[in-house]
Amino acid sequence: MPDRFAPKVPGFIPPHGGYSRLLSFQKAQIVYDATIYFCRRFFDKRDRTVDQMVQAARSGKQNIVEGSVASGTSKEMELKLTNVARASLEELLTDYRDFLRSQRLEEWPPEHAYAQRLRELNRRPNAGYETFRRGIEHSDPAIVANVIIGIIRVTNYLLDRQIQSLERSFLQHGGLRETMSRARRDHRRHTP
Repeated sequence: MPDRFAPKVPGFIPPHGGYSRLLSFQKAQIVYDATIYFCRRFFDKRDRTVDQMVQAARSGKQNIVEGSVASGTSKEMELKLTNVARASLEELLTDYRDFLRSQRLEEWPPEHAYAQRLRELNRRPNAGYETFRRGIEHSDPAIVANVIIGIIRVTNYLLDRQIQSLERSFLQHGGLRETMSRARRDHRRHTP
C-alpha cells in the first residue's frame, strides 16, 4: 500500500505522507526492530522494561508515520507528532544507557573505534537493519546496546533537524487555514 497521498485534482491540500522516504523513519524502523531483538535476547519477557522499551521504540517510529500522513491538513499536528517521536526515542535512549550502567558496561565515547565505525555505517545510503546486523546481533550486550544507542542518536539528530525544518516551513508558508483562505480568494478572483 503506498504511503504517499495526494489529491487527484489540484486543490489546497498539499501532498502528504511519503514517510518511508524520510531518513528519520528509516532509522527509527531499524531502532524498533533492533529493540525487539535486544529485549528478547537480554530481558525476561515478563520484565516490565521490555514492554516500556518496545513501546518507546514503536512510538518513535509510528509517530513519524502519523505526523507525515497528518501533514496534509495539519502542520501543527505534524510538528507535535514528530516531537512525540523525538521524545519517545529520547526515553528509549535513556533505557539503553540505564542498561549499560546497571550492568556496569561501558558506553562508547565518540572517539571509540567502534563508535567511529558506527558513524561510517550510518552515513551509508540506504542503510538498513542488515547494515547493522553484526552489531545488533552480537553476543556481547555492550556492543549491542552501544550500536543501538548510536542509531538512536542519529535518529534523534535527524528528528531535531526535521522539527527545525517544519518550524521554518510553517513560518514561511503558514498552515492549512492560511492556504485555504488563499485558495478561496484565488478561486473567487478566477470564477465569474
